[in-house]
Amino acid sequence: MAKVLLADDEITMVQMVAELLRAEGHEVFPYTSGYAAIDALEEHQPELVITDLYLDKNKAVGLDILQKARSLNPPPTVIVITGFGTIETAVEAMKKGAYDYLEKPFKVDDLRLTIQRALSYNDAVSENAYLKKQLKRKYQFDQIIGNGSAMQSVFKMVERVADTDSTILILGESGTGKELIARALHFNSRRQFAPFIPINCSALPENLLESELFGHRKGAFTGAVNDKKGLFQEADGGTIFLDEIGTMPPVLQSRLLRVLQEKEVRRVGDNTPIYVNVRVLAATNENLEDKVKDGSFREDLFYRLNVIAINLPSLRERKEDIPLLVGHFLRHRVDSRTGRGFQITRGALDALSAHDWPGNVRELENAIERACAMSENGLIRAADLPPLIAPKGPVADDESPVPLPALPTENALASRPVASEGAGGAPAAANQTFNRLGPLKDFIRDQEVAYINRILAQTEGDKEEAARVLGVSLATLYRKLAEEPGAE
Repeated sequence: MAKVLLADDEITMVQMVAELLRAEGHEVFPYTSGYAAIDALEEHQPELVITDLYLDKNKAVGLDILQKARSLNPPPTVIVITGFGTIETAVEAMKKGAYDYLEKPFKVDDLRLTIQRALSYNDAVSENAYLKKQLKRKYQFDQIIGNGSAMQSVFKMVERVADTDSTILILGESGTGKELIARALHFNSRRQFAPFIPINCSALPENLLESELFGHRKGAFTGAVNDKKGLFQEADGGTIFLDEIGTMPPVLQSRLLRVLQEKEVRRVGDNTPIYVNVRVLAATNENLEDKVKDGSFREDLFYRLNVIAINLPSLRERKEDIPLLVGHFLRHRVDSRTGRGFQITRGALDALSAHDWPGNVRELENAIERACAMSENGLIRAADLPPLIAPKGPVADDESPVPLPALPTENALASRPVASEGAGGAPAAANQTFNRLGPLKDFIRDQEVAYINRILAQTEGDKEEAARVLGVSLATLYRKLAEEPGAE
């Protein structure tokens, strides 16, 4: 059942539509005055508005009703009714946010179907808003745990700058979670439904890195048998993450500087610039200022990248977080021999807290994984730790498990995005899509919705522009948004 506000200056029309709606179980608020309907919108907060375009002595009050309805939070879905010869006004109403229109005279079945679609669309919009909130809750810092002041400062910085388009330089030693912070920045921004493309600049030789980043034309070099889009193009509308930026060769530094300045790329072997709308995040474990001084890194590029810097503390600088991290890693593991979770002794936890952790959180996670494999009966002792961490000589270790601190449910970022990854480095939520096996049509529909959302993200919610980019009519776009996943 939905709350429906109905506005038409023809009393017979109001009675007929109201009777139809009530028969369907809806609560109806009928009005024969457009101005009275406008005043009533805020009071009734309807989920659906059905309004004639021309009310109150042939004035286009229906557009005013539409405008007022769209200003509500949440806005109701609006169907406009138009007479013969006023299609242009109906199209104008669609541009201003109406879901659909009906031309008088219309069939009752057409009205009933349009109402059903409009309410389904309204449900889809509400569900989409809910899922977005759930997505942000789900995309929390599962792998970035910290109650100490150092990490809380990082969390607050991420919250402050995530929804900007500023270039950000993430600094920190290897294993501190730089890519996880980059993912958090992306998935907590307006670009979250567009691609997040990470690349390790140290993993590829110069010629391959150039082709990967910027793409190439067919025949540009030996082996270029087809045109190739670069990662900057692949990330259009989203975020590209350049890890180990300090290893980038000088020639590519110049090309990257141009991308940051001009917002355009040129493929290898091509002189035609291609505009890209991409946010750039970069990370390094090197001191770029020293590299600028010795001439191995461009000074102008450094300042372009270092618009906002986020410094990740090493694990030895936040040892107060070690028990929390240990608890987190243990909660994600189950002893296959007993089917129960793991526990840890005081001696083992003291040894972990005394270590300097040159490999940071990544080294700690590996140490916990090794200890779980070596433990007996699901209890981790000091002797189960890696040799570099375990105490030297015999240790009188208490056999009773240590209660570990619970993970905080609320912190500086209550709705932080996901930092955990699935197989192959993809966000866990993305992998879950493929874990839910089902009909092919459902999968195709999911991909269509994802692409439409990507275009809407690029157009900042401008549906008219999105329809133009997609090559469909505005009415078609609305219908596709309204369709339930898996519907025929």
